[in-house]
Amino acid sequence: MFKRPAVAAAITVLLVMPLAAELSQSEKVDLDAVYRIKEEGLQRSRVMDIESYLTDIYGPRLTNSPEIKEAATWTQTTMKEWGLANVHTESFPFGRGWQNQRMAAMAVTPRAYPLIAYPKAWTPGTNGPITGDAIVAVINNESDFEKFRGKLRGKFVLTVPLGDVPAHFDAQGRRYTDDQLSDLARQPQGGRGGGGGGQNPQAFARKRTQFFLDEGVAALLDYSRRPNGQANGDGGTVFVQGAPNVSRDPKDPLQPPQVTLAVEHYGRIVRTLDKNIPVTLQFDIQNRFFDTDTTAVNIVGEIPGSDKADEIVMLGAHFDSWHTGTGATDNAAGSAVMLEAMRILKTTGVKLRRTVRLALWTGEEQGLLGSKEYVKTHFADPATMQLKPEHAKLAGYFNVDNGTGQIRGVYLQGNEGVAPIFQSWMEPFRNMGMTTVAIRNTGGTDHQSFDAVGLPGFQFIQDEIEYNARTHHSNMDLYERVQRDDMMRNAVIVASFVYHAANRDEKLPRKPLPKPQPPARGTN
Repeated sequence: MFKRPAVAAAITVLLVMPLAAELSQSEKVDLDAVYRIKEEGLQRSRVMDIESYLTDIYGPRLTNSPEIKEAATWTQTTMKEWGLANVHTESFPFGRGWQNQRMAAMAVTPRAYPLIAYPKAWTPGTNGPITGDAIVAVINNESDFEKFRGKLRGKFVLTVPLGDVPAHFDAQGRRYTDDQLSDLARQPQGGRGGGGGGQNPQAFARKRTQFFLDEGVAALLDYSRRPNGQANGDGGTVFVQGAPNVSRDPKDPLQPPQVTLAVEHYGRIVRTLDKNIPVTLQFDIQNRFFDTDTTAVNIVGEIPGSDKADEIVMLGAHFDSWHTGTGATDNAAGSAVMLEAMRILKTTGVKLRRTVRLALWTGEEQGLLGSKEYVKTHFADPATMQLKPEHAKLAGYFNVDNGTGQIRGVYLQGNEGVAPIFQSWMEPFRNMGMTTVAIRNTGGTDHQSFDAVGLPGFQFIQDEIEYNARTHHSNMDLYERVQRDDMMRNAVIVASFVYHAANRDEKLPRKPLPKPQPPARGTN
């Protein structure tokens, strides 16, 4: 996902609504349909087969890469085989494609050993194998430029200081405890202030990158660090996305080759250099840019409704990933769950009054781009809040994008009116551990695009498992980290929620329309 706040971090902010089971008695729950959905989804599940195709065969799925285009073709073919209707793609402006085709990295002297390393997306390669000395050059302000001017040509530049690497004394895989879920159902005290001054970090980062480019460095190196600045190393786990200020515009100048190393290997190089012992490195990086088609696509398919077919219930997940690993938990897991939910609804033949529409988004990792463009095209532009006719026809949108973990509840995004409805719909799944309705918001994924124009959009609460500890945006985000039973249950829960939303007499309640939000100056 586009760097969302971790689920655990989202829990510390905004508001929670207490459970109120007595409010939910009037909402109808079709237990016969729930039985059929459970029976199909738990006894004849296809969700892990879908997951394997999206990861082992077509992963990773960087937006506008050859892999994601092949994955989109397979997904459309599969949806058509299931009998889904109106299967198609919808394009939006994105930028050039990019693919890593080779990554070989070695320390040559004083000892030869392979390096665990990955290039940053949309950065160039080395044009064949290159060998050079390593040097630490940490540039934090303008005065640091002169320290290194004329000293970096042909060097592999280690650009960040080495931090502490704490041991993992506790298990990395986590599920919500009963107490934590209870905390979600309590309203915390107010928000936190913020703000601060200082130099413009993006402007300085651009200036620093240009300095390295002008100096003729061989490549820029850093190591895996999480967004909070804490060093993370776990047996070669590499967390990597794109380079700062990287451009997908073919007309913009290229940056130097940029690579993220496992902290253990980065640390070995730094400690060797600290002893005044030279280190020679050899890299061979082949990255390819694709400039012909600069549009990306969302993938759409439907199950037509009956008497309310002109109204829509949507479910979705982001289809794209970063380029390390295969994007298994972020977010092939969500995409596979949503595809399986559609298969369950179609296969069981349960009656759907409203049309059910699946959308798999791309460009999420670069800023929710696909879902934003879809919402702007079909429903409303948040900058003007001028509503389009389809805005009145959407009953609700459901999203999955917090990894492989079991669904334990749902965030309401402040929508008080929907709480008793969801409490009723959760009842058949309390024996699966789904118990919590949280009024608070959670951010960083595609339901926000709907919420931004006043549409009822919801993200489910999921057990974290190893998401932020190990797999998110890392080379460890592979099929083996996906939990089969959780995925099966999640698809069943989503299918049931979508079924009930499609068959209510009324659409889901809405919050008041937000005010127009013109984009900040200097942004798109």
